Amino acid sequence: MGPNTPQDADGIAEQITAAIMEHRLPPGIKLAEEKLAVAFGVGRNKIRQALMALAKQGLVKLHPNRGAFVTSPGVQEARDLFATRRLLEPEIIRNVINRSTKAQRKPLHAHLKKEALARKNNDRRAVIKLSGDFHILLAEIGANSFISRIMRQLCPFTSLIHALYDGPQTLACPEDEHGAIVQAIEDRDEARAIALMLHHLEHVENALNLSLDQQPAIQWETVFN
Repeated sequence: MGPNTPQDADGIAEQITAAIMEHRLPPGIKLAEEKLAVAFGVGRNKIRQALMALAKQGLVKLHPNRGAFVTSPGVQEARDLFATRRLLEPEIIRNVINRSTKAQRKPLHAHLKKEALARKNNDRRAVIKLSGDFHILLAEIGANSFISRIMRQLCPFTSLIHALYDGPQTLACPEDEHGAIVQAIEDRDEARAIALMLHHLEHVENALNLSLDQQPAIQWETVFN
């Protein structure tokens, strides 16, 4: 769905989440209800519902008398997020290896092809979104619904951290590291797959400039196109 297409609050929340993950909505930006209502072609009540849902997920901060803002994670929050992911994602790897069949893992290979195509096309927006989606997909294949729910919250939050602390040309996940993780999973080499995942998360975190705190500019007319 695009702008001016009537939809429900959940659909609006999903599109705002996608915009956050693709860095079209930067941290700290105000989400003006009237602008969003025009962009989505709905009443402000639906926008308000969507923003409240996103606030429950931690992606939006609601301030009385000021409005809604995309969350702007601090340095300690960034470090805590990666510490949390280092606890969760080894368990995801174990679940994928022990609970899934080869057929159930096919979406991982299809996803890697999408990532490769996005990189070939220098589509930074797609690469950023697909990088987060890879980790969510792993959690879903691992079939622990509680972990999957947590990862669907952590990955968009990770995108906010990248938007604040990445270098301008840094991509969310380094090339080929996802492929190496998938290969280790297919080999059923749990120790290697977990080691690769932990190295991957460390690599991503170390690429961040956690002394940097800047707010990107935004052009509203391009956000939901």
